[in-house]
Amino acid sequence: MRPRTIPGSSGHVRPLRLLGDPALTEPCQEVTVFDDELARLVEDMYATMYAAQGVGLAANQIGVPLRVFVYDCPDDEDRRHLGHLVNPRLVDADGPVIRGPEGCLSVPGIEAGTPRHDQAVVTGVSVTGEPRTVTGTGFFARCLQHECDHLDGGLYVDHLTGLRRRRALRAAAKAPWAATAEASGR
Repeated sequence: MRPRTIPGSSGHVRPLRLLGDPALTEPCQEVTVFDDELARLVEDMYATMYAAQGVGLAANQIGVPLRVFVYDCPDDEDRRHLGHLVNPRLVDADGPVIRGPEGCLSVPGIEAGTPRHDQAVVTGVSVTGEPRTVTGTGFFARCLQHECDHLDGGLYVDHLTGLRRRRALRAAAKAPWAATAEASGR
């Protein structure tokens, strides 16, 4: 059996878009062309996610307004989930709502207790257009919901309220990267 390549091993790390960048607040467009360019995008997304030490990455986080995300995320039983989805849709979020720690590569270094359903089901297709359904529980369900939010133009801080929201946004405004994001017009 021929060994598979490691996702992202042929990709290039792209700059991350940070909180305040308009690319993060616009809903992403459906992918209509399944070609080598899409496959390269997915490879670059894996490379970028791994370089930033994340567990998921949406295309708009690197400035590409397409409905694509990649993940390499454990669940609460420490089972690894590795893959990508093109044109994903969150079709079910169920189970108890649990407030758990959540961070984001576009809001680096800042975590907050964020409410998410404990189970999620996302449908989409692969880079070659093959239908896929991904089901997650626990931390992986949190990841799936988080990445779908990105593609709809949302961030985890949008789920925060009151003191948690104020603290997270205050910390982001004071973060070393905030000046860089502001200076670059993002």
